[in-house]
Amino acid sequence: MSKKPLIGLTLDLETNKTYSKFPWYALRENYCSSISNFGGVPIPIVYDNKSINSILDVIDGLVITGGAFDVDPKYYSEKKKYQNLNTKSSRTMFEINICKLALKKNIPVLGICGGQQLINIVYGGSLYQDIKKDLATNLEHEQKNPRNEVSHSVNLNTKSILYEIIKEKTIRVNSAHHQSIKTPGKGLVINAIASDGVIEGIEDQSKSFCIGVQWHPEFLIKKSDNKIFKSFIKATKGREKL
Repeated sequence: MSKKPLIGLTLDLETNKTYSKFPWYALRENYCSSISNFGGVPIPIVYDNKSINSILDVIDGLVITGGAFDVDPKYYSEKKKYQNLNTKSSRTMFEINICKLALKKNIPVLGICGGQQLINIVYGGSLYQDIKKDLATNLEHEQKNPRNEVSHSVNLNTKSILYEIIKEKTIRVNSAHHQSIKTPGKGLVINAIASDGVIEGIEDQSKSFCIGVQWHPEFLIKKSDNKIFKSFIKATKGREKL
């Protein structure tokens, strides 16, 4: 029996006193179960910048998760324009550091929602700080229906790796974000876009697997979500560590 790939997942950091009176890490269960369902072993990883090399020596793939946070605009040479930005400096710094080195080592990387935006920052791109204030759109990118339901359509770039994975020109997705990519980073290809022009997916076609999606495929609502995780786990199997 072949060894199951170990998949590192980044964590959110919370300070509200619901789980504990002290700061606590957070990760929704379905991030882990979606990895397990397709043959991987989920490994949550804490913000230990001194141990990134050791972490990457162990894991076979990296998932940069979403969460209740925004990337500080200073990372794309802007100042905060709005009061509703919720930045978490320790999380962002760790994710930038581990993402950069994972990509350098050609370890498969999947970015989800805020994780997609983080990948874009690593490649030198920028973000819209608030979609409703910066863009004219009628789409609800922070959907009002439950997150385990779809809310709008996304069109795929037929020349993208994501299209080769999903093999559909249009898919339905859920949506839980108030920011989005403004300028794609150098070397990234837009692989998915909403009807209002909001960028919903990016990829680096030179890597073994580097894909970011703005929605939350870990809910495994549609066949397209399942295909993303199946392809990601496949890319991590049998990978020779550098």
